[in-house]
Amino acid sequence: MSKGKIAGMMPNPAPGRSGLGHVPSISIAEIPDGAYILDVREDHEWVAGHAPHAQHLPMQHVPVRLAEIPTEGNVVVSCRMGGRSAQVTAYLLAQGWDNVVNLDGGMLAWEAAGRPLVASDVDQTPQVV
Repeated sequence: MSKGKIAGMMPNPAPGRSGLGHVPSISIAEIPDGAYILDVREDHEWVAGHAPHAQHLPMQHVPVRLAEIPTEGNVVVSCRMGGRSAQVTAYLLAQGWDNVVNLDGGMLAWEAAGRPLVASDVDQTPQVV
């Protein structure tokens, strides 16, 4: 299967992720325009606040829903801090995806960078939990 790669991104080990090998990661500033953001957090985390246009697929569902994850283009995997998303990124790489990277610092870094958040409940102030 043919897969896209994030142009110019070199694989960097995710800090503190022992046992995962080298997991490619990027910072908030390096997210390419039009990237598919895959949020692997739990439902309650997603509902509280997520990136606009992100796609939600909880970590435990990834193995049975692989067909939903693009094999073309840039896929950025995110969670709260980067640990779960690093595990999902490593798993996808082992399954043959070569277009996935971990979001360094996760949604906490997203929020700290002042990037927009949306909540599933329009009456709720979006936040990363």
